[in-house]
Amino acid sequence: MLGRLAACVALLLAAAWPARAADYAGPLFDAHLHYNVEAWNMTSGPHPPADVLQRFQRNGVRGIVANSRTNDGTRLLAESAEARAAGVAVVPFIRLYRNRDDYSNWFRDESIYAMVQREFARGTAGGPYRGIGEFHLYESANANGPVAKKLMQFAQQHRLAVMAHVDDVAIDLLLAHAPQARLIWAHTGIGGASPERVDALFTQYPQLMGELSYRPGLTCEGGLLCPAWRALLHKYPTRFLVGSDTWVNQRWQMYDELMQGYRRWLGDLPPDLARRIAWDNAAELFGVPAPN
Repeated sequence: MLGRLAACVALLLAAAWPARAADYAGPLFDAHLHYNVEAWNMTSGPHPPADVLQRFQRNGVRGIVANSRTNDGTRLLAESAEARAAGVAVVPFIRLYRNRDDYSNWFRDESIYAMVQREFARGTAGGPYRGIGEFHLYESANANGPVAKKLMQFAQQHRLAVMAHVDDVAIDLLLAHAPQARLIWAHTGIGGASPERVDALFTQYPQLMGELSYRPGLTCEGGLLCPAWRALLHKYPTRFLVGSDTWVNQRWQMYDELMQGYRRWLGDLPPDLARRIAWDNAAELFGVPAPN
């Protein structure tokens, strides 16, 4: 009798406790990926092209935005016949950095602007460049540097997306130079701009998009979205992207874990919204067809 009662109680509790949604199982578009020289090193590094392609395939990553130090890494992926055969679309961006010293000086270095112009004219064997960045501004006032201003206007003129690792103040400054530029806010403010501030900027700038790697406060218990961010994703379904930010080799080693983390919280969203953030927003921005 007691055994039957215990079984009945267990069934009732199971019925009352909401089951966790299944992880998102559709395609992913990694919209913030670096293939830096230390990762491949003329294909003799720890993560040669075959290695990263395997990581894409086993994680269902069917599109990437490649922006690398140096741009040789991006061209290697963009021109990869193996990537095309595997159905991985590569969207190349021009990175501003020839070396680590460029991170803190690019916004006033005219040789960077000349390099971007040459690289844009050169393109890749896999297709034209589609954006500029990721670049960093550690002080927001440097968004008014002469090269920062010219690059924003260059991007607007040539309909290139811009990926910027900046604070919320720099968003205003950069878009003042080029009000029609398509700006991707790397990490949607890695410094932790409040959801309310993100909301205000998204309202003010309809062309602003937010990439979600490293975003503090994004997820809460169980790796699911925190309430404020869940509300933002529902309010702006066409404005968010996901990415790995493989800026150091450790991030390549964590790639499976990073993509699984996205799949977990995406699976807790309505399916149409999950697919839009995981794939559609980036694919539509860059004209990448749906995978077969």
